[in-house]
Amino acid sequence: MTTTPHLLGPAGRVAAIGVSAAFGTFGELLQGVLPERDGDFLVTLPVARWAMARFEPDPAAPGLAVRPHHKKKALRLTGMIMADARHPAGGLLTIDSTLPEGKGLASSSADLVATARAVANALGEPMPPRRIERYLARIEPTDGVLYPAVVAFHHRSVRLRAELGSLPSMAVVGVDEGGAVDTVHFNTLPKPFTAADRRQYARLLDRVTRAVARRDLAEVGRVATASARMNQVLRHKWSLEPMIDICERIGGLGVVVGHSGTALGILLDTRAPDCHAKLAAAARRCQELMGDVTVYRTLSFH
Repeated sequence: MTTTPHLLGPAGRVAAIGVSAAFGTFGELLQGVLPERDGDFLVTLPVARWAMARFEPDPAAPGLAVRPHHKKKALRLTGMIMADARHPAGGLLTIDSTLPEGKGLASSSADLVATARAVANALGEPMPPRRIERYLARIEPTDGVLYPAVVAFHHRSVRLRAELGSLPSMAVVGVDEGGAVDTVHFNTLPKPFTAADRRQYARLLDRVTRAVARRDLAEVGRVATASARMNQVLRHKWSLEPMIDICERIGGLGVVVGHSGTALGILLDTRAPDCHAKLAAAARRCQELMGDVTVYRTLSFH
C-alpha cells in the first residue's frame, strides 16, 4: 500500500511513500540437493514474524540512505529498482523487522522482498514475484517468502519450483544454539551429499508435497525431522538429538531447523485438545536444555 502521493517522478509519474511487508520462516521443513541440475532446494515454513519496509523517494536528496545502516543489500536493491524505473536515485529506506538475523529465519530474504514491494509501491511500478526473483538472484541466495504458501524453492538460483499449498497453523517451540550464520558464505560451501542422499531428498520432497496436499501435520513433522538429521553433515547442531528426544516425550509432530542457521524448534498441532499442555511441557524441557525459549506460530494461507 502507499500513502498520499507527494512527488513527481520522470514523465510526470506520481511518486509516493511506499510501505510493504514480508513474512519470515522458521528454518525449512526440508532442505537439500536433488539429483538434477540446479538441485539445491528448500521447502518453506512461513511464520507470523515480519520485516516491514518504508521507502520515501526524494529526487532532491544527494543519494539513497537506509536505516538501520547495516541493511546494505536492501539499499542496493532499492538502487537497482530505481535505475530500471529511470527515477532519480534519492530517498530514504527504513526497515523494521521482528526477525532475528543469522538464525535461519529468512530475515534477509524478508528484508529484500519487503523492500522491493515498498519501492515499487512508491514508484507506481509493477512488482510481481518473478520480477523480484530476478533482482534477488543478482544479490544473494533467497528463501521463498515471495509466495503466500508453503513452497518448494530453488534458493541458490532464486526460482520457484512449486507452490505446495497451505497447512493448518502450528506452534513452534523454538531455541537458538547461539551465534549467527552468514547465509551467502554458507551457500558457497560444497555439499557433501552422495547420490543416494540426493535420491533420498527427492523422496522426502515427494512425501512433504503429498503431506501438504493432505494437510497431514504428522507426516510433515516426520519429514522435517529427517531433513534436520541429514543436514548434520553440513551444519551440525549439538542439540538436535536432545530436541528430538523432547519432541518424542511430549508427543510433538517433529523437529524443524534452520538448515543454514542456528535455530531449532518443536512442531505442535494447535488444533489438538492437549496442545497447551504439550506446549508448556516442551517449553519447560527446552528451557532446561537451552535456556531461552521463543514460541512462534506458523502462517496458514487460504
